[in-house]
Formats: sequence, C-alpha cells, structure tokens
Amino acid sequence: MKIKVLLGVAAIIVFTSLVFYNFGNSISTYVDFEGAQGMKGAHVVGTWDDTQEAYFNRETMQFSFWMTDETGNKRKILYPRPKPNNFEQATQIVVIGEYRGNTEVFVANDMLMKCPSKYNDPNAFEMQEASS
Repeated sequence: MKIKVLLGVAAIIVFTSLVFYNFGNSISTYVDFEGAQGMKGAHVVGTWDDTQEAYFNRETMQFSFWMTDETGNKRKILYPRPKPNNFEQATQIVVIGEYRGNTEVFVANDMLMKCPSKYNDPNAFEMQEASS
C-alpha cells in the first residue's frame, strides 16, 4: 500500500510541474522589436506603417506589411494568412511571433487588431443628442 501512495504522490507532483511549466511558457509580455530578438511567441504592439507597401502574395499565401512599434522601430511583418478584414481600421496591431534566421523580418503566427469603438468616442454622445 505504501508503494501505491508514493506512486500517487509522484504522479501528482509530475502533473502539477507540467501544468506550471506549460502555463509559464504561455504567458508572454509585450515587447518592442528589439526585445523580441531571440524570443519565441513575442507579442509586439505597434501600428501599421501605411507609407510602405502592404501586399498579399497568392502564391505563398502570405500577407506582408510594415509596422512601427511603440519605440519607433520599423520592421517588415510576414503573416501566413490573408489580410484581416479590419486591418485598415486598426488603431493598434499586436503581432505574435518571432524572427526566423538572421533577417530583420518578423514572422507573425497570429495577429490581433484593436479597432476604434463608437462606445469610446467622446463625440458619440454629442452626435446622438444632435440627431434627436
């Protein structure tokens, strides 16, 4: 009976350790492009640089664009999916990914857009009153 208890305790310890290890790897902080060097799954916050070309390549099925992070660094982003519908309206973009190889191109596995909301617009209430 003592062996069963020891095996049960060991199994609980191993399971708990695996849960904490995976949870720790899934937590990511927001960094700029310089801080994302060498990181996997880095979250970089920035804005789309609309002065540069944004292009979807149908052959490789990749969307590429330029982004400026919060510290002013500009990088080319490769996103292996089509351009999101609300891309042009986004006030902020979060790209999640990493640098691959020795390039200055950031490969985004996922992308989140923060779009303006009519509920956060301070003039929305005034416009509503004027139309009444």
